[in-house]
Amino acid sequence: MSPSERSSVMTGIGLAIAGYAAFSAQDAIVKWLVVHYSVFEILFVRSLFILAIALVATRGRSLEATLRNRARTMLLVRSAMILVAWLSYYTAARDLPLADLVTLYFAAPIFVVLLSFLILREKVTAARWVAALIGFGGVVLAVDPSGSVSLVPAVLALTGAFTWAWTTILVRIIARTELTTTTMTASNLLFAVACAIALPWVWQTPTLHHFAVMALLGIMGGAGQFLVFEGFRHAPASAIAPFEYSGLIWAFVWGFMIFAEIPRPGVFLGAGLILASGVGLFLWEALSARRTAS
Repeated sequence: MSPSERSSVMTGIGLAIAGYAAFSAQDAIVKWLVVHYSVFEILFVRSLFILAIALVATRGRSLEATLRNRARTMLLVRSAMILVAWLSYYTAARDLPLADLVTLYFAAPIFVVLLSFLILREKVTAARWVAALIGFGGVVLAVDPSGSVSLVPAVLALTGAFTWAWTTILVRIIARTELTTTTMTASNLLFAVACAIALPWVWQTPTLHHFAVMALLGIMGGAGQFLVFEGFRHAPASAIAPFEYSGLIWAFVWGFMIFAEIPRPGVFLGAGLILASGVGLFLWEALSARRTAS
């Protein structure tokens, strides 16, 4: 790998880490809101805010690009899979502590590494395989096979992880030809339309305070999407995937500060392995970049 390619990988990793930090704030906000409102309503308002941000930033060109896009079928499929992922994930959020929820969801990077090898034919280095396997061990510990974790919410969280992994592979393909704002517009447009269908049965008018929180949700979600999508434009999916684990630190922080949640010992152990895999891979990639440059 050339020095410029190594530099691009590190840039992509940095963008993705910032994006995952924004997503962790989004998760905490949704967990707080889902007690009061339907997942469909929350995702509808969130999608409208992100869609508005994308349209204002591009002066409406992203909508035109979405409607005329030759890759609109792939954009549509990806958007539908995101919808399944978020509905599964945020439905599980009703019953799982935030740290448990996020840790289970972190099976996604393992799925991404595997799919990037099988679907994208990326060259997955030994370091990335090791990081993914160590992270998977952390997920198994956090799941707690003894059965203290509720089965249905756990399965929903893992379903969200698997479908999200597929969307990550698709965005890597789409990013080769499409702008990030086009991808954001397509996914959030479908979200808004799909969730709007359920609104007559689930809508509750938000208070002014809750509406402000939903607006913040849209800002965090939009920032997360943009940064992560740009990250995948710069780096292979298998290189970025393990760094999704960085959001676990924030999950512990938000879970304790907002919900007074103290994770089970198994979650701490699993999180330790997950973080070790991500930090180890980051250091390895940085070291490899220096060796290549020299």
